[in-house]
Amino acid sequence: MENIQVITQDFVNVHITKSDAETGVPVERRFKKGITVSEFKTKLELLTGGNPTTMKLKLFDSKNNYVCDIDNDNALLGSYPVDDGMRIHVEDKFVLLSDVSSSDSAERFRLSEEEYEKKGDTVRSFLQRNRLGKYNEEEMAKMKEQQQQELEEEARLAAAVLVGARCEVRVPSQGVRRATVRYNGPLEGAKGFWIGVQYDEPRGKNDGEVNGKRYFTCPPKYGGFVKPAYVTVGDFPEEAFDLDDEI
Repeated sequence: MENIQVITQDFVNVHITKSDAETGVPVERRFKKGITVSEFKTKLELLTGGNPTTMKLKLFDSKNNYVCDIDNDNALLGSYPVDDGMRIHVEDKFVLLSDVSSSDSAERFRLSEEEYEKKGDTVRSFLQRNRLGKYNEEEMAKMKEQQQQELEEEARLAAAVLVGARCEVRVPSQGVRRATVRYNGPLEGAKGFWIGVQYDEPRGKNDGEVNGKRYFTCPPKYGGFVKPAYVTVGDFPEEAFDLDDEI
């Protein structure tokens, strides 16, 4: 009998929310599936300001339906049904840090840097004592290394996408769309590499212009910019759409 292998991607793109910002905008980040939940919580500490030892994680699908708790610190992140476009909500007993931080910032504004450093009850002193956030040099170095690796991987994927090529765009929860590549490179004000495409149908968001800067030209609503990981180049002929069958 022939062996069957199921191969999934090594990284996952998820949206992160936290319990002290229910109405805030989710933060999208990319993580390795091969890290443990404990390591994942440490990375979330740098995003949320929470404490890995107290935070609880809840997984929601792309339609905001609850899936499960991510509660085994020793398990791999990829052992849970985490997929692109899902949301991970961080519930944390340390959410008061954000409130303290606001008042702390106001007090710091009134004090000189020297006077502020002498105080022992500031948010900065708390973070320093507990080696949290930017004061944990080891974790900051790991995060920087991971970001560099992700950027290199993104550059490798982008290098295989040539302007003028036909492609399919598969953004999670948005369906498959066929298009032609019109741009490949950075976007002003955005991180990493982006692929500009002209869709076969008016299912885009722009006409090749973003934030007042034009990268290519196409009809309105036919243009879009997506990450290289969502673009598959191939022999994808333009589909014929029979508008007579539509109401």
